[in-house]
Amino acid sequence: MDAIVAFLSYFAAAIVLLAVFMFIYAKITPYDEFAEIANNNIAAAITFGGAILGFTLPLASAIFFTHDIIEMALWAAITGIVQLIVFRLLRRFVPDIEAGHIAPAILLFTMSVAIGILNAICISY
Repeated sequence: MDAIVAFLSYFAAAIVLLAVFMFIYAKITPYDEFAEIANNNIAAAITFGGAILGFTLPLASAIFFTHDIIEMALWAAITGIVQLIVFRLLRRFVPDIEAGHIAPAILLFTMSVAIGILNAICISY
């Protein structure tokens, strides 16, 4: 029974952390992420998907390697901030996402996932 409670606790915390990250990420982009995706902007979907994966990879690592939910949430916050910083730094070099340009979207997707992988492995102390 303890394992079920632990699973539900970590899963619920992870879903909340993911939702918070998605909300913040969508707010810092210069365009409405959800509206662009609803309007079938593939570039926006690619970049948002990359950000989600880039956050979820270290979140999964934090769940695996940390000893309690508070530590997991702290690592999630740190890696989420890193992802947001990466977006801010790369945004200048990947323009026209809102115009639907796929090539810069793929670059941003790739960088988000790459940073997520690095974040994830750095948690495994």
